[in-house]
Order: sequence, then C-alpha cells, then structure tokens
Amino acid sequence: MPREAPYRHVADDLRRRVRAGEWAVGERLPSRAQLAEEYGVGRNVTQRAMERLIIEGILEGRAGSGTYASAPRERLRMVRSRHREQRGGSPFRADMNEQGRRGTWESHSQARVPAPEHIAQRLAIEPGDPCVRTTYEFLADGQPVQLSESWEPMAITDGTPIVLPEMGPLAGMGVVERMHSIGVAIDIAVEVPRPGRATQEEANLLGISVGDLLTRIERTYYDRDGRPVETADIVVPDVRWEIAYEIPIDQPKLP
Repeated sequence: MPREAPYRHVADDLRRRVRAGEWAVGERLPSRAQLAEEYGVGRNVTQRAMERLIIEGILEGRAGSGTYASAPRERLRMVRSRHREQRGGSPFRADMNEQGRRGTWESHSQARVPAPEHIAQRLAIEPGDPCVRTTYEFLADGQPVQLSESWEPMAITDGTPIVLPEMGPLAGMGVVERMHSIGVAIDIAVEVPRPGRATQEEANLLGISVGDLLTRIERTYYDRDGRPVETADIVVPDVRWEIAYEIPIDQPKLP
C-alpha cells in the first residue's frame, strides 16, 4: 500500500486538534514554520495541509495576519420530495432560495456521447447509443455543495431546442420543465441512495478530503409510459448535507 502523503497526516491531526477545541473559534494558530518544526516536516507540507483545511472551512486565512480556527460550517438539510419537482424552474435554485442562499452551478455538456453499458441499462437503450452527457458543480453562496453527472438519450431530444440542457430558451431549467416543453410528461422519479467515499477528483471539486463520506444518489426520470428519459448520478458530501425524503401519504377513505 502506498505511503500516505505527509501533508494529509498533518491535515488530519490539525483537523482533530481544532475539533477538539485546542484553538477556539477565531483564535490564531501557530505559524507554518512553528507547525513544521512541531511535526518535523517542511514548511511546504504544513502550508499544503493548512490550505486543505481552509478549503474545508475548518481554518480561515487572513492576509497579513495568519491562519485562524473557523466556525464549523452548517450542515444543511436536503429535502427530496414531489414538491421540489412541481414548483417550476431549477429545483436546486429553489432549494437554496428557501434556505436564504444563492444557488448557482457550473456545467459542461457533450453531445453524441456513446452510452456506457451501465447508463444504457438505466435508460433502456443500447450500449453506444448517442446521449448528451452533462456534468454539474452546484454552489451555494459560491461554495461547492454537490456534484452531478446527467445522461439524456438523444433519441428523445435531438433536433429540439432543449438538446443541450444549459443552452436554448429553457437553459438552466429543471429536467421536468425542459421535457414538458417538447411534449414529454415526466411522471415519476426513482432515487437510489448509497453511501460512498470521496475520490481524489470529487474531494478536489467539493473542497473535502479524500475518503470523506458521501451519499451517491442514482436518480432516473420516467415518462407516463414508463420510459426512462434522463438518469443522473448525484454526489452529496455528508459533512455538508443531511438528506430527508418527504413521502406523501394517501388518506384512507372514511366509511
């Protein structure tokens, strides 16, 4: 097994010490040089470790002053419900508005991407069939909060104004509204949440550490005929979100 990078060891120990209250919120930490001497590493190692904790929100760097213990980031609640799909526009932006935050995202779409076998199974198409693949990085007040990779069969959207999710007259709208504009009525969404650990790429994008807990949500939208019209893999960092499912209950008929 490869040896863990020295900066990760330093970052893990500093994270532990901050969470244990060795430095109060707003208290300045020792300098990088002092910490390097304490841990027996080079200054570049402690600098990289502290930069990692600044990204995580555990430390706060102040230009010309030093590095300080930061207040813990709030863990938000993500409610998955029928309501979020019925209110129009972007469900993510609406979620953030309800929490008093500004929801934005960065995206990149590729057309005519051959469907991998596992995506083809989820979309009930043949492996290699052309799809539009879109990757998203979702932000709340400019801070990364979740990732998503979406696949849409081009057999449904090719030649329509919505073929690329972030272009055209409905750019930035949710899947339900976009599909509705071309006569495809989405009737149900199926979500399968699974626990996971952050890869290096995911950690870099989300500002967390490699191996941190994640929830991976496999979501697929179906139209009224039961045809899958979009599938996505949503990555939610456990340190930022708790996930709640809101389930409507049909009331029994009174005699």
